[in-house]
Amino acid sequence: MSLSHLWLGLLSTIVIFIICLAGSIYAFRSPFKDFTNRQLINASIPTQGDLLGIDEIEVIFQAKDLEIRSIVIPASKRKNLIISYTDKNTHSAGTGYFNPYTCEEIKGTYDHSSDRFFQTMLSLHRNLSLGERGKQIVGASVLIFIFMLISGLVLWWPRSWKWRTLRTSLLVRWKAKPFQVILGLHKIFGFYALLILLLMAITGLYITYPWMKNAIIVTLGGESILKKETPANNEVSDSFAALLQEMLEKEAEKTDTVSMGIFPLEKVQKMADEYLNYHATTTIVMPDETTPRYTVRKINTNNLLGAKVNDVVTFDKKGEMRSLDRFRDKPLHRQFIEISLPLHTGEIIGLPGIILYSLISLIGCSLPITGFIIWWKKAGKSH
Repeated sequence: MSLSHLWLGLLSTIVIFIICLAGSIYAFRSPFKDFTNRQLINASIPTQGDLLGIDEIEVIFQAKDLEIRSIVIPASKRKNLIISYTDKNTHSAGTGYFNPYTCEEIKGTYDHSSDRFFQTMLSLHRNLSLGERGKQIVGASVLIFIFMLISGLVLWWPRSWKWRTLRTSLLVRWKAKPFQVILGLHKIFGFYALLILLLMAITGLYITYPWMKNAIIVTLGGESILKKETPANNEVSDSFAALLQEMLEKEAEKTDTVSMGIFPLEKVQKMADEYLNYHATTTIVMPDETTPRYTVRKINTNNLLGAKVNDVVTFDKKGEMRSLDRFRDKPLHRQFIEISLPLHTGEIIGLPGIILYSLISLIGCSLPITGFIIWWKKAGKSH
């Protein structure tokens, strides 16, 4: 076990260092872009004045002969609205940030200048910027990394679980010799970061490789996604049949309700609150020529960790609920599929999760380095 831990660690050191460092930098993509675009995103709060109601916002737009096509209402009172609209006279479309207290459009354009840098970090993280060959190298290195984490725990595991022994195993003796300090840091960092590093590694493999995705989905109670396709004359699968049925229903709704008017935003919001009755960032999309339904999406954080999950409800033009897609109602494997990416990056719990994951990624960077130093020191003593 000790030799395997050593040589496999040496084999994957550089790759693990690169993907952990690139991953920790890429994790700050959203916070960095929010910061550089803070003048658009953050609302200027007047000394006197209350938040405008959604009905008041709609009236202001109607007075300008503008029809709201979609609106994003942040949960925070300090964030601007995002509204897409159509000019009734020119039929031109636009999207902008609007102050929730005054409904004034914020001047400026969204800054995308950092996109290329973060795409480079993502490419390094996924495949070392080497395409398919790099993807296989990263996959093999991550599998080795998982073995390293588990074998490291086995090697660290105290022979005696007395409190004094356990406390000694979980502390760094800073006054010891430099080599002993490095050895202590390697063990302690590996222990404290173990669970999150394993989670990051497994979810990364899940996102990248079908075989890992299939294994996790089956383990969580879903059906295999690697099954051979059924012959064309077999029955259509339930999921495809449901999708086909929904498409047919939408086409029928276009015909049946073509002469009906559009509900006010306030009414749509109230209809949605009957099914999703909690305060959250809310997106309302109005029906158009291609989609005859009102769609309301809320980012639900009402759970133990404050994780961000999506709940969606749709209504037809008669005001009847047509679909309700709540995260809590989904089977376990479907829930995991939905949150796998934000779970991998830490974004599922917002900025605190991103900071935590970034720190853990930096620890992941340090483990190969401290491991190499330990090997080098021991190798020098053996000669």
